[in-house]
Amino acid sequence: MPKTKLLVLTALLFAVALVLAILENSFPPIFTAVPGVKLGLSNIPVMYALFFLDKKPAFMIAILKGFYVLITRGFIAGILSLSGGILSLLIMLLLLVVFRDKISYFVLSIFGAVFHNIGQFTAISLIYTNIYLWVYLPVLLISGVVAGMATSVLLRLIMPAFNRMF
Repeated sequence: MPKTKLLVLTALLFAVALVLAILENSFPPIFTAVPGVKLGLSNIPVMYALFFLDKKPAFMIAILKGFYVLITRGFIAGILSLSGGILSLLIMLLLLVVFRDKISYFVLSIFGAVFHNIGQFTAISLIYTNIYLWVYLPVLLISGVVAGMATSVLLRLIMPAFNRMF
Protein backbone atom coordinates (compact mmCIF):
# COMPACT_ATOMS: atom_id res chain seq x y z
CA MET A 1 0.00 0.00 0.00
CA PRO A 2 1.40 3.45 -0.86
CA LYS A 3 2.56 5.51 2.14
CA THR A 4 0.19 8.37 1.37
CA LYS A 5 -2.83 6.06 1.27
CA LEU A 6 -1.74 4.41 4.53
CA LEU A 7 -1.35 7.82 6.18
CA VAL A 8 -4.82 8.90 5.04
CA LEU A 9 -6.39 5.63 6.22
CA THR A 10 -4.66 5.96 9.58
CA ALA A 11 -5.91 9.53 9.93
CA LEU A 12 -9.46 8.49 9.04
CA LEU A 13 -9.37 5.65 11.56
CA PHE A 14 -8.06 8.03 14.21
CA ALA A 15 -10.95 10.40 13.43
CA VAL A 16 -13.41 7.51 13.75
CA ALA A 17 -11.79 6.56 17.08
CA LEU A 18 -12.25 10.12 18.37
CA VAL A 19 -15.89 10.20 17.28
CA LEU A 20 -16.52 6.87 18.99
CA ALA A 21 -14.76 8.09 22.16
CA ILE A 22 -16.90 11.22 22.25
CA LEU A 23 -20.02 9.17 21.57
CA GLU A 24 -19.19 6.69 24.33
CA ASN A 25 -18.43 9.48 26.81
CA SER A 26 -21.88 10.94 26.14
CA PHE A 27 -23.55 7.70 27.32
CA PRO A 28 -24.42 7.32 30.99
CA PRO A 29 -22.07 4.97 32.90
CA ILE A 30 -22.79 1.28 32.29
CA PHE A 31 -22.53 0.41 35.97
CA THR A 32 -22.74 3.38 38.30
CA ALA A 33 -21.30 1.32 41.17
CA VAL A 34 -18.19 0.47 39.13
CA PRO A 35 -16.45 3.64 37.97
CA GLY A 36 -14.47 3.63 34.76
CA VAL A 37 -16.00 0.54 33.16
CA LYS A 38 -16.65 1.20 29.47
CA LEU A 39 -17.06 -0.84 26.31
CA GLY A 40 -14.06 0.80 24.67
CA LEU A 41 -15.74 1.72 21.40
CA SER A 42 -12.75 3.83 20.34
CA ASN A 43 -10.63 0.66 20.34
CA ILE A 44 -12.56 -0.70 17.35
CA PRO A 45 -10.62 1.40 14.79
CA VAL A 46 -7.37 0.44 16.52
CA MET A 47 -8.20 -3.24 16.15
CA TYR A 48 -9.22 -2.73 12.53
CA ALA A 49 -5.89 -1.03 11.84
CA LEU A 50 -3.98 -3.87 13.52
CA PHE A 51 -5.90 -6.63 11.74
CA PHE A 52 -6.18 -5.12 8.25
CA LEU A 53 -3.47 -2.46 7.87
CA ASP A 54 -0.34 -2.99 9.96
CA LYS A 55 1.03 -2.66 13.47
CA LYS A 56 2.49 0.81 12.89
CA PRO A 57 -0.86 2.53 12.11
CA ALA A 58 -2.49 0.69 15.02
CA PHE A 59 0.17 1.93 17.46
CA MET A 60 -0.04 5.43 16.00
CA ILE A 61 -3.81 5.55 16.54
CA ALA A 62 -3.46 4.22 20.11
CA ILE A 63 -0.77 6.79 20.93
CA LEU A 64 -2.73 9.65 19.37
CA LYS A 65 -5.83 8.52 21.30
CA GLY A 66 -3.77 8.64 24.49
CA PHE A 67 -2.62 12.19 23.74
CA TYR A 68 -6.19 13.21 22.94
CA VAL A 69 -7.31 11.87 26.31
CA LEU A 70 -4.35 13.61 28.00
CA ILE A 71 -5.36 16.95 26.48
CA THR A 72 -9.11 16.62 27.06
CA ARG A 73 -9.37 14.67 30.34
CA GLY A 74 -6.07 15.23 32.11
CA PHE A 75 -2.78 13.57 33.03
CA ILE A 76 -4.08 10.51 34.88
CA ALA A 77 -6.64 9.65 32.20
CA GLY A 78 -4.00 10.13 29.50
CA ILE A 79 -1.54 7.81 31.25
CA LEU A 80 -4.28 5.21 31.70
CA SER A 81 -5.26 5.43 28.04
CA LEU A 82 -1.67 5.11 26.85
CA SER A 83 -0.73 2.26 29.20
CA GLY A 84 -3.87 0.29 28.43
CA GLY A 85 -3.73 0.90 24.70
CA ILE A 86 -0.07 0.01 24.29
CA LEU A 87 -0.22 -3.16 26.42
CA SER A 88 -3.39 -4.25 24.63
CA LEU A 89 -1.77 -3.85 21.22
CA LEU A 90 1.41 -5.60 22.31
CA ILE A 91 -0.54 -8.63 23.56
CA MET A 92 -2.72 -8.82 20.43
CA LEU A 93 0.38 -8.51 18.23
CA LEU A 94 2.18 -11.22 20.22
CA LEU A 95 -0.83 -13.54 19.89
CA LEU A 96 -1.02 -12.83 16.15
CA VAL A 97 2.65 -13.72 15.74
CA VAL A 98 2.49 -16.85 17.89
CA PHE A 99 -0.82 -18.26 16.65
CA ARG A 100 -0.94 -16.72 13.16
CA ASP A 101 -4.18 -17.82 11.46
CA LYS A 102 -5.24 -20.12 14.30
CA ILE A 103 -6.66 -17.38 16.53
CA SER A 104 -9.92 -15.56 15.90
CA TYR A 105 -10.53 -11.84 16.03
CA PHE A 106 -13.06 -12.57 18.78
CA VAL A 107 -10.40 -14.12 21.04
CA LEU A 108 -7.87 -11.42 20.14
CA SER A 109 -10.40 -8.74 21.05
CA ILE A 110 -11.06 -10.32 24.44
CA PHE A 111 -7.34 -10.58 25.21
CA GLY A 112 -6.87 -7.01 24.01
CA ALA A 113 -9.63 -5.68 26.26
CA VAL A 114 -8.48 -7.67 29.31
CA PHE A 115 -4.88 -6.52 28.88
CA HIS A 116 -6.06 -2.96 28.28
CA ASN A 117 -7.58 -3.11 31.75
CA ILE A 118 -4.46 -4.77 33.17
CA GLY A 119 -2.30 -1.99 31.67
CA GLN A 120 -4.54 0.64 33.21
CA PHE A 121 -4.58 -1.20 36.54
CA THR A 122 -0.79 -1.41 36.55
CA ALA A 123 -0.45 2.30 35.81
CA ILE A 124 -2.93 3.34 38.47
CA SER A 125 -1.26 0.98 40.98
CA LEU A 126 2.03 2.78 40.39
CA ILE A 127 0.39 6.18 40.82
CA TYR A 128 -1.78 5.35 43.83
CA THR A 129 -0.12 2.85 46.14
CA ASN A 130 -3.30 1.80 47.91
CA ILE A 131 -3.72 -1.90 48.72
CA TYR A 132 -7.49 -1.63 48.22
CA LEU A 133 -7.01 -1.36 44.45
CA TRP A 134 -6.51 -5.15 44.24
CA VAL A 135 -10.17 -5.62 45.11
CA TYR A 136 -11.01 -3.88 41.83
CA LEU A 137 -8.91 -6.20 39.62
CA PRO A 138 -11.50 -9.02 39.26
CA VAL A 139 -14.09 -6.44 38.22
CA LEU A 140 -11.69 -5.12 35.57
CA LEU A 141 -10.94 -8.61 34.29
CA ILE A 142 -14.62 -9.53 33.97
CA SER A 143 -15.48 -6.20 32.36
CA GLY A 144 -12.54 -6.72 29.98
CA VAL A 145 -13.98 -10.02 28.79
CA VAL A 146 -17.41 -8.45 28.26
CA ALA A 147 -15.93 -5.39 26.53
CA GLY A 148 -13.74 -7.58 24.32
CA MET A 149 -16.72 -9.63 23.22
CA ALA A 150 -18.76 -6.49 22.54
CA THR A 151 -16.04 -4.69 20.57
CA SER A 152 -15.38 -7.82 18.51
CA VAL A 153 -19.04 -8.11 17.57
CA LEU A 154 -19.23 -4.38 16.82
CA LEU A 155 -16.07 -4.56 14.69
CA ARG A 156 -17.64 -7.39 12.71
CA LEU A 157 -20.76 -5.26 12.18
CA ILE A 158 -18.78 -2.13 11.25
CA MET A 159 -16.26 -3.88 8.99
CA PRO A 160 -18.38 -3.57 5.82
CA ALA A 161 -18.58 0.20 6.35
CA PHE A 162 -14.82 0.41 6.99
CA ASN A 163 -14.12 -1.67 3.90
CA ARG A 164 -16.34 0.57 1.75
CA MET A 165 -14.67 3.66 3.21
CA PHE A 166 -11.19 2.32 2.43
